[in-house]
Formats: sequence, structure tokens, C-alpha cells
Amino acid sequence: MHDDRTLVEARLERAMRQFVRPAQYGARVPLVLSVWHVPGEPVPVDQALQAAYEPFATGTEWGKPWSTSWFRLEGRVPEEWAGRRVEAVIDPGFTGDGPGFQAEGLLHDGAGVPLKGVHPRNRHLTVAAPARGGEPVHLLFEAAANPAVLHAFEPTHLGDVLTAGDGPLYRFASADLAVLEEEVWRLVLDVEVLAELMHELDPGRARRHEILRALEDMLDALDLHDVPGTAAAARAALTDVLSRPAAASAHRVSAVGHAHIDSAWLWPLRETVRKASRTFANVTALAADYPELVFACSQAQQYAWVQEHQPHLWERIKKAVADGTWEPVGSMWVESDANMPGGEALARQLVHGKRFFAEELGVETEEIWLPDSFGYTAAFPQLAKLAGIRWFLTQKLSWNQSNRMPHHTFWWEGIDGTRVFTHFPPADTYNSQLHARELAHAERNFADKGRATRSLVPFGWGDGGGGPTREMLEKARRLRSLEGSPRVTVERPSAFFRAAEEEYGPQAPVWSGELYLELHRATYTTQARTKQGNRRCEHALREAELWCTTAALRVPSYEYPYDALDRLWKTVLLHQFHDILPGSSIAWVHREARETYARVLTELAEITAEAVRALGSTGERAVLNASPYERTEVVGDGVVTVPGLGSAAVPPEPAERVRVERDGDVIVLENARLRVRIDRDGLLASVRDLAADREVLHGPGNLLQLHPDHPNAWDAWDIDRHYRRRHTDLTDAESVEVAESGPLRAAVRVTRRFGRSTVTQEIRLTAVSRRVDIVTEVDWQESEKVLKAAFPIDVHAERSTAEIQFGHVHRPTHANTSWDAARFEICAHRWLRVAEEGYGVAVLNDSTYGHDVTRTAHADGLGTTVRLTLLRAPHSPDPQTDLGMHRFTYALLPGARVGDAVAEGLALNLPLRVAEAPVAAPVVRVDNPAVTIESVKLAEDRSGDVVVRLYESRGGRARFELTADFPVDRMEVTDLLERPRSETSGPTVLRPFEIRTVRLRPAPGRQP
Repeated sequence: MHDDRTLVEARLERAMRQFVRPAQYGARVPLVLSVWHVPGEPVPVDQALQAAYEPFATGTEWGKPWSTSWFRLEGRVPEEWAGRRVEAVIDPGFTGDGPGFQAEGLLHDGAGVPLKGVHPRNRHLTVAAPARGGEPVHLLFEAAANPAVLHAFEPTHLGDVLTAGDGPLYRFASADLAVLEEEVWRLVLDVEVLAELMHELDPGRARRHEILRALEDMLDALDLHDVPGTAAAARAALTDVLSRPAAASAHRVSAVGHAHIDSAWLWPLRETVRKASRTFANVTALAADYPELVFACSQAQQYAWVQEHQPHLWERIKKAVADGTWEPVGSMWVESDANMPGGEALARQLVHGKRFFAEELGVETEEIWLPDSFGYTAAFPQLAKLAGIRWFLTQKLSWNQSNRMPHHTFWWEGIDGTRVFTHFPPADTYNSQLHARELAHAERNFADKGRATRSLVPFGWGDGGGGPTREMLEKARRLRSLEGSPRVTVERPSAFFRAAEEEYGPQAPVWSGELYLELHRATYTTQARTKQGNRRCEHALREAELWCTTAALRVPSYEYPYDALDRLWKTVLLHQFHDILPGSSIAWVHREARETYARVLTELAEITAEAVRALGSTGERAVLNASPYERTEVVGDGVVTVPGLGSAAVPPEPAERVRVERDGDVIVLENARLRVRIDRDGLLASVRDLAADREVLHGPGNLLQLHPDHPNAWDAWDIDRHYRRRHTDLTDAESVEVAESGPLRAAVRVTRRFGRSTVTQEIRLTAVSRRVDIVTEVDWQESEKVLKAAFPIDVHAERSTAEIQFGHVHRPTHANTSWDAARFEICAHRWLRVAEEGYGVAVLNDSTYGHDVTRTAHADGLGTTVRLTLLRAPHSPDPQTDLGMHRFTYALLPGARVGDAVAEGLALNLPLRVAEAPVAAPVVRVDNPAVTIESVKLAEDRSGDVVVRLYESRGGRARFELTADFPVDRMEVTDLLERPRSETSGPTVLRPFEIRTVRLRPAPGRQP
């Protein structure tokens, strides 16, 4: 036979494009339109129902950026359409961009009940099936003029309603009643499934040629001038090839309906409320026609929004959950960033997420579902287990730039040794369309074949929402068992995980440690004020809960602010979403985030102050310590030692002093522990650890370095390796002057100007401090630059140690392997430490996450340079990223063991509080410093029980006893959700990095 494949394929492509697809809708009649343009922000449907509408014609421009217009659509089904499937088909001016990144809307009936979302790949609403003829049509369409913001990462002002302008974005194309030619529509799906499969098959396989000839027969049976009349005959020509079953060894795909909805990204939070409503309306409507649908939906926050704003949809969701077509997944309040949230915050993501799903929908979720976050902390496996979670899903590491993950199904082992069964969908997408290309890739790519036979594919339009469509469900039906294709079964994620674990669990490999994404490394730094707001709020919540608990235990009349703390925690958790905290959203999102953090901090300050006032007034002032570690610090005009979680009297005159001297051009700050020499350029020329009698640095410390910062793509997300090849050392100082000269505080103020920016730093040393604080104020006005602060530390460190949630991780300082080299930018929480045997140095921070660590040869040997990544200035998606004033502190801690870094990191982030209050002992304490108390609060069930979360923080076993400063009736170990696991009393042992939640019931008569 002559090889005419390309001719037949070209014939098929033209026939489908020019004749068959356009014939899916037959007769059409236009709907009559009228419009009300909302003058400001979106309004509820009740207000839209009362508004005054004016006539509107298709072809008219509408929609300034971020505006809302409500359209009335009215008409009548023609009598002659009786017996046909009639749909309203809406095109408000869709562009070539995908769903969720342009105009979109929600259709309501005439009474304002939401029916279905509308986006470019889902434009229809079924009006009658079958029609009687003559039915009146009254619809209300809420249309959002959302702009497309991300175009080749070019700067745009469309990312904020304040700068986006007033010009209309869209031209309303059409709003019609139309007859769906159902046989033609099904023919299109038959052809798409077969043609897509054909192109994935090797040309040498007979199956490919069988499909080609069947498609050729289909074309021969089809009259292109009467597609509806000949579609049935054309479909008949495909019956045989569509009925051939899949091979027994075919890969098994569990297809799960999905709609990844970024809680904010290229749109503000308020728009995500509506995106969730549109998507959820689509899904619940789709389930009525496709009862086999299973829609997996994460992020309790989005459910809560719909519950509040769309009660009709909320009832439909509850019914869908009960019917089995909807499966809540994920167990978290939002799909958060998984690197930067603090330990307690990550625990609360799980607590609030699981509690919402259990209380509101009666579902105990069993998985973490984070398909799009930018790397994953090694603390997750233990947190998962403690929350009753069995499984973990992501696919983001398929984006790695350098190294391919060796497994798709495996056990992920955390820093404490806990393992969680984990799956990376080998389709490498969470927005599958069930295209044969995706399914074939899943089979070819699956790293565990030979031992495992199945993978999961999330299908549906996502990122900006949309969800699965009827076309996807129709494809799934055809792909259930089709020769040449993987077998596709629409089923629950839990069904997949159970089957995969049963099949492969005993043999599955183990991946130990963090899941580092070799991409998007700049998300540790971008939008520094957002990150600072998160850090401040996390610690303010910690402090508020501690003092509120203390007041509740000691003052019977004090009312613990359960509702306020719950609301504030959820606000902070929302802003940990993986495009807000990482800094990768539009300007509007980050402007609102800064405002929100300021409000949260103000309210938490008031809550804490009220709790402290409730403790009583003696007319004396006390110093309160929210850190779990005792600390000795300069306060006012004296030095005070304050117990962890307790208070002490304001100190008398100082016993120790710090000295300031000049040695030529050098300023020397010295206390009993450190001698710091600051040269004429304002650099740390020397830091000498007097106790260890050794120099800490092998070169100028606190050296600010400015690099050009032009990633290949993903401006806000990425810092690419080539940035290191050029930099400017900012050594020129405008002024270096003594700001404080003792006896308790010494400080040198250094001012530098570069480009259009100014940096003012105070290098501080107190009479009793072991650390050198660098209090920094930057007026940052650079463009596409990155600012680093370098400390060349004179230790020979094989690895760095960085704090993460509930512990720390070690990372090599060399680049021996491609895996090591890829970690050229790393994340640390409050501290990062480098050490050689017997001596270590930590760099602390109060709001910085990005770091890099390199080995540095010098005249006397090998040192280790630690750099903090302070600020960036990308232009997309926010063209003004981080411009303006920044205030933050970082510090150098010589002679630091891990325990010192833990304690001093907490001290830097939890400043002592001075208030009029009685001196009081801590409400709880532990007797081993290796055990760190993370949080002290009252139980969520409002029983008055006290909940303490603690963990082993040094990486070894720790025997300890938890004691309370109040009579305890019962003490029990619980899971993260404060549900009992076992009773406990007396000394006990924690394994390395073990997290333990302990619930203490006050003795009768002592409950708050």
C-alpha cells in the first residue's frame, strides 16, 4: 500500500476545522441583551436584580480592567426546535488566552440563582433537553472584565485596579440560543480521541494504521455539506476501532476531576471568591449529566468563601459530597507555600483545613494535595502523620531545571524518620485535558513501571479555575478500555492511593529529606514586605496565644478571644498561599497583603496588651518573654534575665558594660564576649570570639553585594545561576559614625548610596549580647537587581544547617553533583549555621528566607561564605516589586551550637515586652533545652484545656518532663487536631525532631 498518511491526516484536519466542528451547533437565534455596568467593586446578585439596565448590542465594547458588568439575556425557544437540545451559548469577547486568564462570568436564572460558569472552553448552558418549544429564557450574566496580565513576562500596569486604566478590554461577540447537533458533537469527540491516539502510536504499529483507515472511512461517509445528516453514518465507521479493548498490560490511569484555583495570583483575592463560585457551579452542573464524575477539590478557604457568598452553591456542594461526585482533598486551609510558613503555621494549615472538612462536610481527608507549590519542607511527612494523613501528592518537581526525580510513587521520609506514601503524577500536569499526548506521556514517563502499574491524572481547566468539562468526561468514557491507550478510570484519589499502596507499598523506594524544586528559587526573597508581614504575624500570634492563655489560667473573669484568634490565624494562613507569600502575584495582591498584615498586627497588639492588662497591675513594670528560652538582655537602663514564657522585674543598674573605642580609622565595639572592629568603609573588619579566642571572619563581613538579576523567564519567581557572574561590592560609605557609645548599648551607623538607593545600617552590640545585630533600613529604588549581604566565615564547613519547620536540614556546601549544584539558593527560617568540628557560627534574621552558602578559599585555608538575599526588583507580574522603604534586622552569632541558634533566632523574632504587670512564673516549662516549646494555647473545643506543642530541636534524643504552673487533672498526648492518642505523665523521651502535642486539663475549679 502506498504511504499516504500525511494526505489523509491533512484531509482530516481540514474537514474537522472547516466543516465538522462548526456544525456542532445548528440553528441559532440571538438573545436580547441589556446591561448594568457596576460602578465599583463586585456586588451580590440581590443588588444586581434591583439595578437599572439599558439596552446593549453585540459587537459593543465593554469592561474596563477589573470591572464587572451584569447582562440580562432574554429570549424564547422557537417552536420548531421542539424535541431538540437547546443551549444558550455565550461569548463576551473571549481572546486566545485560556480559561481563567481573561473575561469570565457566572450565569444565573432570572431569580438570581447561580447556574453555571462561562469561560472560553465552556460557553454553554443547557436551556432545554429536549425542548418543548416556546420556553421563555430569562438569564442574568455576571461578567468579569479580568485582564490578561502575564505576556512574556513584560511589565504591565494591568496588575492593579489603581493603575490599570479605564479603556474597555472586550467586545461582546455573541449571546445566542442554539441547537446542539448531538450526533455531530459526539462525532467530534470520537475523532479527537482516535486522532490524538493515532499520533502517539509508533508509525510501525498496525494499530496506528487501523485508526487512520477508519478515520478515512469516516470521512468518506461524511457529507461535508450535510454534516448533521451524515454524522451517524460517519460515527458508525469508527465503531470497530473504538471498541477494541486495551491490552491487559496497559498502564492504568486514575482520572480525577480537578480545578486548580490559585487563591490569588494574576487576580486579587476578591476575584478568587468569584472564580471558586464559577468553577463550583460548573462542576455541580456537570455531575447531573455525568454521575461517574469525581471532582477532587482542596483549599478549605475557598469552600468557606462559597459557603458565605453563594448559599445555593453550598447546598449543591454538600449534596455532591454525599452523592460521591465531589471529594474534598488536601487537608489544608489553602494550598500554601511549603518552604516559608513557620512550623506552627504549617500545623495550623492542616488543623484548620481538616477541621473545616470534618465539621462542615463530614469528611476526614487523608491526603496533602499540593500540585503547584515551589518545593516541600522535610517536616511535612511527620506533620501529615500527626494530622491523620496517609498520602501526599504533587507534580511540581517535574519542573526541575537540572535533575529528574527518580520516582513517581515512593515513600517520602521526613527529618524525623516518618514516611508518607507519595505520588507525583507522571503526566506532569494538574490541568490535563485527557489528551492522548498526556496519557501517553504518563505511561512513557512513569519511573516505577515494572513494579507499579498505575498513576493518577488530575483533569480539568485550572490555575484560574474552570474545572472539568463534558468533553473531558466523554473522552474518559471512550478511553476506559481502548487499544493503544492507557486504561482510564474516573475515580476518587483515595481509591487510587489505596490501590497504589497495596500494589507497590512494600517495594516502593524511599526519598529522604526535602523535596527541593530546582526552579523558582527567588520566591524565597521577592516581595520582601509580604514575607516580613508573614513572619511578624506568625510570631505575634504565638505571643498573643501565650499571654491570653496565661491570663485565662490566672484571671477567672478573663475571656479567651477564641473567635478573634481563629479569624486572625485564618487570615495569615490564607496569605501563605503559594503565590502570595512567595511574592509571585500581581501588585494588587501584595498591596492588599501589606495592608492586611498591618491590620492583623494592630489587632494582635491590642489582644496581647489586653491579656497582659488582665494579669493585674502592681504599679511596677515587668519584662515579658514569649520565647521558651531564658534570656539575658539589655532592657531600658539595666540588664534583665527573664525565664522562658515568663516575666521578670524591670532591671536595676547594669552590671556589665560595652565599650566603644577608636583605633585609627577603625571603630571597636567590645563586651566580655566579642570584639568587633568596623573599618573606615563600615565593614566588619574583624569579629573576635573572646571566649573561644578565635577570629570569626576571613574577610570583610556584612559586605553588601549588588548583582544584575535577569532570569530567563518567570521574573518574580526565578533567580538563575548566571546572576553570580557579575556583581558590585558596595564598599563606599557616605558616613560611618558612632550612634551609641555605651555603657549598655554600642552602635555604629553606616550609610551607603548606590544607584538610586540608600542603605542605612546600625551595627549593634549590647553589654551582654553574644551576637552582632545589623539593623537595616533600605530605600530600595533599583531595577532588576538583587542585593545580598555576605559573611565570609572562617570555618571549614562541609555542610550548612538551616532551620526549617520543627527542626533543621543539612545541605552540602560543595557542588560535587548536579543535585548539589542546583541548590545554589536555599531557604532558611530564623537561622542558618555553618560549622567545623568544635566551632560554629550562625547567621540569624527576622524576615529573610533566601540564602546561599559557598566554600571560599583564602590564604590560610578554606572558609565558608554565607550570604542573605535581602531584596530583588523584578518587573513581572508587579512592575514596582519591592520599591520603597524596608526595615529588617539580621545578626551574626559566633560560637553558635545548634541550640544557641534556635534560642537566639527566637529571641531576635520575639522581642521582650515591657508592660505594667506582675512578675509571674511560666505557665508551662520543660527541663531540657533540646526540647523547644512551639506554642501554648487553649484547646480549640473551648473546654479550657491547655494545649502545648513542642519538639526536639537539636537532632538527638531528649529526655524531658513538661510541668505546669497550675494544678493538672490529666495530661495526654494528642494529634495535631488535639484528639487524644495516649495519656502521659512524668519524664518522657523525644526522638530526633519529634513533634508532640500535649493537652493538659486543669484541675476542677481551675478551668478558664
